[in-house]
Amino acid sequence: MAISLREVVKRYRTGKVVVEALRGVSLEIPRGEYVSIMGPSGSGKSTLMNIMGALDKPSSGSVRIDGIELTRLSDSELAEVRRRKVGFVFQQFNLISKLSALENVALPMWFAGVSRSRRLRRAKELLELVGLERRMHHKPSELSGGEQQRVAIARALANKPEIILADEPTGNLDTASGMEVIKLLEELNAQGKTLVVVTHDTDFGRRARMRVKMRDGQVLEVER
Repeated sequence: MAISLREVVKRYRTGKVVVEALRGVSLEIPRGEYVSIMGPSGSGKSTLMNIMGALDKPSSGSVRIDGIELTRLSDSELAEVRRRKVGFVFQQFNLISKLSALENVALPMWFAGVSRSRRLRRAKELLELVGLERRMHHKPSELSGGEQQRVAIARALANKPEIILADEPTGNLDTASGMEVIKLLEELNAQGKTLVVVTHDTDFGRRARMRVKMRDGQVLEVER
């Protein structure tokens, strides 16, 4: 399995109030699968994705990525798992405004200790892959929303992850740009990447082979 969760619980404390964001979630995602996670606001979708991607730890339960038990790892070990195993795509793009598209894509490789020549070469290849070879020296403010999201996808691929987690990747895009992003993500899945998408877009969600429906911190249904 690419991702395995067993009886995952996540609690947050706000003052004296304890909020249970996830309530015993169990889920098995095979390698190379295309998964959508859908549900109303507050259903636990993003919390689940953050735990899948080692961005957050569960209060209890088991979380494994490629057989690695995340709950037993230190913060530095979790960071290494994220760096090697997972690529993230977010609704807000999260690009660094002062850096060019090329520099944004190369940045994760700098953290991974890749030499400058190698990271710039790979960043150029990735921007060509997402159709932005003519925009690689532009800064985010000079790019459209769709172009910024394609830069973000290229950045997510920088360290050659096998798993791509996308949280509302089309949420800030118009219909045409959103479809371009969907097709790009689906092409990556067709190449063997495990793709997990959190989305409010029912049409987008239905495109996935495995559809997870959530409500109130629980998985209601898994369709295939």
